[in-house]
Amino acid sequence: MVLGLLLARAGVRVTLLEKHSDFLRDFRGDTVHPSTLRLLDELGLWERFSTLAHSEIHQVRLDIGGRDTTVVDFGRLRRQPHPYIAMVPQWDLLNLLAESAQTEPTFTLRMRTEVTGLLHENGRVAGVRYQGADGPGELRADLTVACDGRWSVARHEAGLHSREFPVNFDVWWFRLPTRAAAQPTLLPRLARGAVAIMIPRDNYFQVAYLGRKGTDADMRARGIEAFRREVVELIPEAADSVEALRSLDDVKHLDVRVNRLRHWSIDGLLCIGDAAHAMSPVGGVGINLAVQDAVAAARILAEPLRQGRVSRRDLAAVQRRREFPTVVTQSIQRVAHRALNPILRGEDLRPPAAAGAVLAALPWLAAVPAYLVGVGVRPERAPDFARRRA
Repeated sequence: MVLGLLLARAGVRVTLLEKHSDFLRDFRGDTVHPSTLRLLDELGLWERFSTLAHSEIHQVRLDIGGRDTTVVDFGRLRRQPHPYIAMVPQWDLLNLLAESAQTEPTFTLRMRTEVTGLLHENGRVAGVRYQGADGPGELRADLTVACDGRWSVARHEAGLHSREFPVNFDVWWFRLPTRAAAQPTLLPRLARGAVAIMIPRDNYFQVAYLGRKGTDADMRARGIEAFRREVVELIPEAADSVEALRSLDDVKHLDVRVNRLRHWSIDGLLCIGDAAHAMSPVGGVGINLAVQDAVAAARILAEPLRQGRVSRRDLAAVQRRREFPTVVTQSIQRVAHRALNPILRGEDLRPPAAAGAVLAALPWLAAVPAYLVGVGVRPERAPDFARRRA
């Protein structure tokens, strides 16, 4: 959606295909990071965005050696106009972007239109086959961009191969209601064999429950009562709210993958976001990297597309621009995964008290993970042709 909006503002004729009839999908990437908030500002969308219902994450705190310690502090991102993570339902953000894009005469959004395959002509990708509300059809294009996620149909049909990195945990998402307004901070919880991240929302916590990969079937076989007991053991204050989990249908499973395409493109086709590099949910940075991929692609490809001469070299330039931050971010995530392994094996590995003492003595250290998560390794700024005043 971001790429479509930016290219349309450059005068490029864009058609965006969305297989669903709306954007109402729960438990997706609802984090909007400081670098994306700045982008919305540059696109003239900040005032409209700020009216969306959202909560703000300013810090991540952890109990280290009995001390409540700030380990990530977004408030220290002094050069960011909005130094926090905004938690916004992704459908609200997508609707805002879609409405903005549809004011551009060169932008078309086609809902209930699912891509089923690629069109090939003279040795290059020449568009897509789709199944729409009125039946099957074909759409030809100078460039097809696959933004269809880690299970990308376009990537599979193009025969693009990815390098897979081992991940030994999965995530289960669910909601826990809260009577009082939740604190504006992420609340990680650690216990033997499990980790939970509690994300504050309006009158509820969105909980990411991390456990060993391959255990979803066993968990569901044990039933909802056993799962409730495990949640209360990890989050004792949930004893009064865990009954809100009526069945395991309320618990959504995410099969965590980390991979990266060796080549993000072939002639006529470019993959970005999760279609090019599936990210771990650690740090919640997947949506941030996808948005930055889109901004870089728009800046590099707008002029070649306007002239109708986009080449393989142009597409390779997008990968050259975005591969380095992808590799660095995935490497950091894999280091974090190794730190989680002992906990998931059932060992009691809590941060040493000395770590809390160091962070208390040097609070500026909390800016380092804040920058890596909130801004990223190579942040992208809106190109001039896409900028607008509010």
